[in-house]
Amino acid sequence: MAAGDLARGGIAPDAGHGRLIAPGLTPPPGIDVVIVSFRCEALLRDCLDSLFAHPPRGPITVRVVDNASGDGTAAMVRREFPRVELTENAENLGFGRANNPALARGRASYALVLNPDTRVTEGALDALVALMEARAEIGIAGPRLELEDGSLDHASRRSFPTPVSALGHFTGLGRREGAPGALSAYRAPGVESGPVDAVNGAFMLIRRRALEQVGAFDTRYWMYMEDLDLCYRFADAGWMTWFEPSATVIHVKAGTSGPHRSLRLNHAFHYGMYRFYRDHYASARSPLLNLAVYAGIAVKLCVASVRSAVARLGGSR
Repeated sequence: MAAGDLARGGIAPDAGHGRLIAPGLTPPPGIDVVIVSFRCEALLRDCLDSLFAHPPRGPITVRVVDNASGDGTAAMVRREFPRVELTENAENLGFGRANNPALARGRASYALVLNPDTRVTEGALDALVALMEARAEIGIAGPRLELEDGSLDHASRRSFPTPVSALGHFTGLGRREGAPGALSAYRAPGVESGPVDAVNGAFMLIRRRALEQVGAFDTRYWMYMEDLDLCYRFADAGWMTWFEPSATVIHVKAGTSGPHRSLRLNHAFHYGMYRFYRDHYASARSPLLNLAVYAGIAVKLCVASVRSAVARLGGSR
């Protein structure tokens, strides 16, 4: 198979690299990749090119679920990546509702939830599969997400939020050098490699057995926070989430949502914060603290929506 065929969606029938598997040896485990797209033709092309240029040793199936882009994204997949399984939704279902049916169709040992604004690098998939094969307690693994300037995307590793760490993160106080641990905890700064509360939904390699036990994304989240919720439910069921920086994936931050969130996205983001807190924390906290948290989320939504609207208006002039 020519290299160009591989880069444009041709998948080698043996193990992805043209290697033959000796009789009696166990073949490498497979990966079912699911990518949800929305108006991101160029980004998705680069993502798929990188995925097929750097495939894992084991078999790989790629499914793209297009959320009614209407801009040529789905047509590009049909035209340039004929072996990719394409689903075209009639409306924008959001992240979880688009991912879950495609995840359910897979049968491979591992499922990979991948954003279209990512680019896979050489060896990243094999490194994470090898890690999870060696450590049966890991249910979800994530790589070092690297911004295009080479710096770490700090969302690669996260701790479950608390009111104090969320305050530190969103005010910027927790991002300053030497910030107290309680304020900076959301970014899990003490974890160089290993167990972590959560990794980012831009790239989540998930053990199929664990997924079937815990369940997929909670579809009450339209977009945002469903990755954090999934990691929380995995931890609650006894599964470990692991951050592995030796595997690198490029992340074009906000590549699909844009630098300034729309009102709908701002609402979804803050509603996700509210639901996560309500579902997992509120019952163990005092009513007064809960009220303060909900009020803080509402105020932040108002401020963020105004700022985004002003920024979009300024950019359109």
